[in-house]
Amino acid sequence: MDKSDIRYQAYIDILKEELIPAMGCTEPIALAYASAVARELLGVLPDRVEVEASGSIIKNVKSVIVPNTGHLKGIAAAAAAGIVAGDATRQLEVISQVTPAQEKEIREFLETVPIVVEHVDNHVTFDIIVTLHYGGEWSKVRIANYHTNIVYKEKCGKVLLDVPVEEENEEGLTDRGLLDMEGIWDFIHAVDPLDIREVLQRQIDFNLAIAREGIEGDYGANIGKVLLDSCGEDVQTRAKAMAAAGSDARMNGCELPVIINSGSGNQGITVSVPVLVYAKELGCDEDTTLRALALSNLCAIHQKSMIGRLSAYCGAVNAGAGAGAGIAYLCGGGYKEVVHTVVNALAVVSGIVCDGAKASCAAKIASAVDAGILGYNMYKRGQQFYGGDGIVTKGVEATIKNVGRLGKDGMQQTNEEIIRIMVGDGSC
Repeated sequence: MDKSDIRYQAYIDILKEELIPAMGCTEPIALAYASAVARELLGVLPDRVEVEASGSIIKNVKSVIVPNTGHLKGIAAAAAAGIVAGDATRQLEVISQVTPAQEKEIREFLETVPIVVEHVDNHVTFDIIVTLHYGGEWSKVRIANYHTNIVYKEKCGKVLLDVPVEEENEEGLTDRGLLDMEGIWDFIHAVDPLDIREVLQRQIDFNLAIAREGIEGDYGANIGKVLLDSCGEDVQTRAKAMAAAGSDARMNGCELPVIINSGSGNQGITVSVPVLVYAKELGCDEDTTLRALALSNLCAIHQKSMIGRLSAYCGAVNAGAGAGAGIAYLCGGGYKEVVHTVVNALAVVSGIVCDGAKASCAAKIASAVDAGILGYNMYKRGQQFYGGDGIVTKGVEATIKNVGRLGKDGMQQTNEEIIRIMVGDGSC
């Protein structure tokens, strides 16, 4: 591959589209973003709020702390934060500049303004509709399919934007169908590091910062600290612990931003932090580190694009396999080592379900990273899983496709049952 290859620029564009900053869990932040845009349209604070959300949105917002709200959780808190204090121009950093006075106003808004939440099924996995009312006036905003994709705007019956929505259609983004493992491998060797340095350096800076905060602070179940205390501080344990600690902090109110991957901050942390821990341990130079990060990120995006943004399939699994690929490369592995690392990792942990964003995500991340590292260590020692071993089949692309089927189609009913369990008490 060289710069004249259409995939060269496409892969760079995919990295730029996916590796963007977000503050807090991305689903509540997307809800806050929709609410901020609706408030901007309405022009005043509403006296009544309606939130319609798909089950997967409810699942991922219900139990997670919304940053800059004084540790409030859930859909109403996310909507209120966007309405009262959101800056819509900042998109997934929409509530990154909340003042102490605004934090108090958010709480007061929640106490005085009715917020009705409804579970809707428009046959779109990622679906948020926010309607704000003030007297006889109203505004409505819809986000569908991915976190910043506003497809509908309306004010007092006047439609300002109306984009047709098809499930999983990410119109406006570079075609992820151009990704495959062989192409990704060719790209990381051909790419000029200057072409990817800016986007990846931001990931390095942001994601290491929140991982360190997770280790130093007191967040959630402190999975990162538990790992270091119970398992020692060898490089493999540190790689798992630092990634888990970033999630510990992010899921439990830390106000530092992260660089996401496939729409998820947890996945962004998982694909980057373990690779960076290994790069430091091995004394890798900057160019090698950047190539390893490009590999881990694109590998995860490739897997996740076959599943979709939201699923009952835990995205940390894909990210952990991507991290394993990046680590295999740093350790001197070639293409065979990298692809077998991915297949082995997927064979081990593809049964992890996503039951929303919350503290236990950190433990799932640790398991996924462990599987990625194990996948490499297996192949390095002449061990591997073969076609016919469960969902593993001959060839990395065929195995990734099987996992995509499992996550997208096979786990639809699982997702619905998880949502029923989580909202069984009638609350959202």
